Amino acid sequence: MPRKEINMNPTVVIGLGNRLLADEGIGLVILEALARKAAEFPAVDFLELGTGGMAVLHALAGRKTALILDCARMGAAPGTMRRFTPDTVRASDVPSCFSLHEGNVLDLIALARRVGECPERIIIFGIQPETIAPGETVSPILQSRLPEYLGVITKELNALLT
Repeated sequence: MPRKEINMNPTVVIGLGNRLLADEGIGLVILEALARKAAEFPAVDFLELGTGGMAVLHALAGRKTALILDCARMGAAPGTMRRFTPDTVRASDVPSCFSLHEGNVLDLIALARRVGECPERIIIFGIQPETIAPGETVSPILQSRLPEYLGVITKELNALLT
């Protein structure tokens, strides 16, 4: 039986997180807001992958560029957003538990490289949480900075797509 080809865009934005643990869901909140502007980015897929796992590996396969949005404990002030690449995270003092989910994102990216399914460009936007506890909304500090996060990520997308 022939394989059915799946139409997928060369660029993917992946939101990670757990909506039931307050700030742990910030990657999903940002992705949801970006997805409302999807018409501005017809060559981009927006994927909510929750707590990740092997779904991240499959989402990276066949792509040229991936942006990953996630909560990250970086020892910074709550609400701080930092831009990383997989190589700069490894080379820095960022804790090895960069992701709070099953299947560390960096390990999944390394696996994608080993199997030849890694995008040429991967950019990770990590947001320092204030609260990781049961709750379905992000903390006020992260919520207040949502327009800033969207502006930075939209600018990044526009630069990547030109």
